[in-house]
Amino acid sequence: MNGVNFAQMCGRVREELAQEHRYAHVVRVARLADRLAQAHGEDRRAARVAGMLHDLARLYSAEKLLEESAARGIPIDAFARLHPVVLHAPLGAELAREQYGIDDERILSAIRSHTLGAPGMSRLDKIVFLADGLEPGRDFAERSRLERLALHDLDAAMRATLRSTIAYLAARGLAVAPATTSAIEYFALTEKEKKTA
Repeated sequence: MNGVNFAQMCGRVREELAQEHRYAHVVRVARLADRLAQAHGEDRRAARVAGMLHDLARLYSAEKLLEESAARGIPIDAFARLHPVVLHAPLGAELAREQYGIDDERILSAIRSHTLGAPGMSRLDKIVFLADGLEPGRDFAERSRLERLALHDLDAAMRATLRSTIAYLAARGLAVAPATTSAIEYFALTEKEKKTA
């Protein structure tokens, strides 16, 4: 992995985000990603780096997300056009590459998929997705239970967290991204396969 050392990275991220609330979130995500990586035999440094860099574009305006994504050839589907905030994940991966010299595809993939999920996610992808959704600053009733589950079974935690996300969106009349629907279908299928094996 190229780029700056982790301490320098943290300082730069804090400066670039320029919002203590968002910086505190990425620190908590990096810490939980490290714990999950340790629990599941994954590369802890890669998990920490992906956690620290996952929200580089999160505070961009809708217009800037669309403009910067288009400039880099990032695909923008109909859902992303209506909800540009989801572009902060793939754009964040490109910023991690450009600004921090991250060339490890595992880290870039984890940053890309941390918001919507996807079928066939790698172990590191799942770790960063779950760390983002379950870090201790999140305030919802199931958080602690889902974090404990994630420490023991990533796939079960993905299924439960995705279901929780879809229920949350449905209760508020918000749209579910096609990628998230595909992810829940994929993890439901893997559960069935495990039961019949």
